[in-house]
Amino acid sequence: MKKNILFLSFLLAAGLWQNSSACTVIIAGKKATADGSVLNSHTDCGPDNRIRIIPGRTFPKGSLAPVYWGLLDNIRPVNDFGEILGYIPQVEKTFTYFHSAYSQINEHQLCIGESTTNQRPELQLTKGEGDQIMTIEQAQAFALQRCKTARQALEFITGLMEEYGFLPSCGEDPELVTLADPNEVWVLEFFSVGKGWKKDSGKPGCIWAARRLPDDHVAVISNWSVIEEIDLSKPDEYKASSNYMSVAVENGWYDPNGTMPFIWSNAYAGITPREAHTHRQWLFNALYNPGLPELPQRWTTNPYQNLNQYGQTVEPIGMYPFSFKPNKLFTIKDIMEFQRSTFTGTIYDKENDAVWYIIGPEGTIEKSRLATPFPNADLQKLLKTNRRRLVSRVDGEYGFCAQLRGWLPNGIGGIYWVFVDNAYTSPYIPFFTGMTRTPDVYMEYNPNEYSDTSVRWAVDVIDNLLNMCYQEAKKDLVAFRAPMEEDFFRQNEVIEQEYLKLYRKQPEKAAALLDDYAARCAGRIMTTYRDLRNTLFVKYTNNKLR
Repeated sequence: MKKNILFLSFLLAAGLWQNSSACTVIIAGKKATADGSVLNSHTDCGPDNRIRIIPGRTFPKGSLAPVYWGLLDNIRPVNDFGEILGYIPQVEKTFTYFHSAYSQINEHQLCIGESTTNQRPELQLTKGEGDQIMTIEQAQAFALQRCKTARQALEFITGLMEEYGFLPSCGEDPELVTLADPNEVWVLEFFSVGKGWKKDSGKPGCIWAARRLPDDHVAVISNWSVIEEIDLSKPDEYKASSNYMSVAVENGWYDPNGTMPFIWSNAYAGITPREAHTHRQWLFNALYNPGLPELPQRWTTNPYQNLNQYGQTVEPIGMYPFSFKPNKLFTIKDIMEFQRSTFTGTIYDKENDAVWYIIGPEGTIEKSRLATPFPNADLQKLLKTNRRRLVSRVDGEYGFCAQLRGWLPNGIGGIYWVFVDNAYTSPYIPFFTGMTRTPDVYMEYNPNEYSDTSVRWAVDVIDNLLNMCYQEAKKDLVAFRAPMEEDFFRQNEVIEQEYLKLYRKQPEKAAALLDDYAARCAGRIMTTYRDLRNTLFVKYTNNKLR
């Protein structure tokens, strides 16, 4: 997923650019969290970061629903969803959901995360190389319109993919989704069936497998298949397509007469992940599963260690468990912190790279005030340093983490915390699932035209201005943002109590309460980030720094 942004001239000098093609997902079962909520998340989503609410509708019997290609794009009007590839039968009534590049949550607290993974070249295809028409983002939108629970979504999406064919939309790579509701989470993986598939062939249009997250476990997904052995004798834990093993056998990727068990991820993704996959697994396990045997030691403050390639290995990704019981009960703030991670204190910490250390005024070695964890490609070449893929991304588009709470009415049971652009720089705004409209500033973004009324542009400006004097400016970022976010958490509790008084007898007023609260939060974000922008300009202009 790439963006093509025309920055203002004063931002170009400080601009940051990296190729964006990776998403991190963290999930937590209800017995693994401090408050009993189910947690789901997704970073680095597609280009269309305009978050808008599509209300539920009724349709005449026999209606058809279009299947779109282009839902990820952000250059069309908000109601133009792209090219129509085909149609599926429409249902008589749809549910209200939050729409974006990858639509993620609906009014019933059904929540979907996504991570593009990898697959063997023989399985790859692009649009027009077969009858496949169903992208993962279209399947997500359909599921949110029609399903209330994770299991309903699992059955529905897999049926869509088998009948209409799974069409990759992030290059030629496959997809993984996390299906969550207030009771459980399922990890559902898809692989393509390659070029030339025909809808009337009688063969499934995809290969899929799903595994349920244990209620007392957490898991991280870093753009690689995480399902390994599949035990279909346990239908409450595993599910799979009829061809889940046969395709591997037919292609010689697995010998059913051999001595080795069938490993789903090895069969279809292969066994050669890159460091960008393994190091996010390492960090999550190092923080919350530190007793894992053979966990590499990668904590360091030595700025030269990240250049020591002789001492670094890319461990087998299979050494990391599908999920685990964490060493502490999880909270939504833990996910936010991980989404903002720049690998501080590890060999992957680019902010502590040796190239940033200079001779200070007193003749001692000190870190340059320009040291940033987000050096762009030109700066990397100038400094002759390597690139590390961080969890937070300067070239991300948006992301979320969600709390799903079954003991509250659906209107306030789900809290959809959204960030835009770079999680490190962006604030999180709380959207309750009972809202009927998102704030205007979250529905506006044109990558080719700057706007003072777009939250995405407000964050993007700060993301660039930080690089004028990163080591000092990041302190200003936290000083402005942290009190605001903490106030959001406090105010959420107040809004929930007010909603509970209204929702049964005055549902319209209850929904309006949530809409008004979101608008106030968005207004505060815009004011705060404008003030932060002005502060950064005043404190770190060229004249001041000279």
